[in-house]
Amino acid sequence: MGDIVKKLRVAAIGLGWVALHRHLPVMRRSADFEVVGVIDRSPGRAQEVALQRGYKHFAETSNLSSVEWLKDVDVITVATAPMSHYSIIRQSLELGKHVLTEKPFTMTVAEGEELVRIAEERNLQLAIVHNFQFARSTKLLLSEIATGKLGKLRAINAVQFGNPGRRLPAWYDELPLGLMYDESPHLLYLIRAVAGDIQLVRSLTHSSTMGLNTPARIDAYFESPNFDGPITLNCNFESPVSEWYLMVFGEKRLGIVDVFRDIYISLPDDGAHRTAQVFRTSLTATFQHFWQHLVSGIPHLRGGLFYGNDEVFSRFARAIRGSVEELAPIGAGSALAVLRLQHAIIVHQERQGPKAV
Repeated sequence: MGDIVKKLRVAAIGLGWVALHRHLPVMRRSADFEVVGVIDRSPGRAQEVALQRGYKHFAETSNLSSVEWLKDVDVITVATAPMSHYSIIRQSLELGKHVLTEKPFTMTVAEGEELVRIAEERNLQLAIVHNFQFARSTKLLLSEIATGKLGKLRAINAVQFGNPGRRLPAWYDELPLGLMYDESPHLLYLIRAVAGDIQLVRSLTHSSTMGLNTPARIDAYFESPNFDGPITLNCNFESPVSEWYLMVFGEKRLGIVDVFRDIYISLPDDGAHRTAQVFRTSLTATFQHFWQHLVSGIPHLRGGLFYGNDEVFSRFARAIRGSVEELAPIGAGSALAVLRLQHAIIVHQERQGPKAV
């Protein structure tokens, strides 16, 4: 029999929706982790979760040095509001803990660079939850690109529609450009998964029509040394429906990742766009869409559709145990690259529409 690998002992900090429905369930199912305690500043929250889920320890604080049981922890996961990420991650690293944090990484590029430096100096793993690149749908897209099924790539377009009435964290509009800062990392790292390193060319923002800090619309244009075609990010934050798509246009096929539903649609070249070809496109899209509703929908109903979070945690564990190459797509380099793109969009934005309230 092989050696039994000791589980990594975890303290989970921040007990909002993401932690309760993604991080903690993934770790519960994993052979790599053991959650020994939870921490949250909200009165009674950590105790309630610890009792419900059978965790040994809990604490109600933002001062980690006051939590005596953290001496028995190897890893800290961070799912607090973004404004507290820098403080929590820094404290965790200074206590000698490996850290996996939710996006967005930090509030400034300087904060992110400092945390990366501390992790490197202390030989600790610092990673970020850039999970959708490991979802089943994205993997199908990347596989078709790798095998040449799409042909030469001509363009990449990431699109977000956001309904301001959907379930959103209370703090989102306090962030730079509001919801854009919280949600854009997902689409930015998905673009990077296809195009590699990208740089901002232009950023346009249209002020909110609802008096919000979050713009009504953001359009960002990028270029890449590895990609000749146009690369765009288009976000409408005042939409009546919420949808996220990553579309990759090849000379042979169009690949579409429906991010929310974890569905991948691959459509063939429709040539002259005659009736038969249009019908084929419609039939292909309809079949793939409804078939994958079953493929992704059943796990979702059973509480087992984690949109790549399971692979994020698995890669993080393997990196801690020595396979550091596993960390590249979610490592400190990826966290900083996306953070810099976010701030480039903010700094270089060209405002359109009515003056922001």
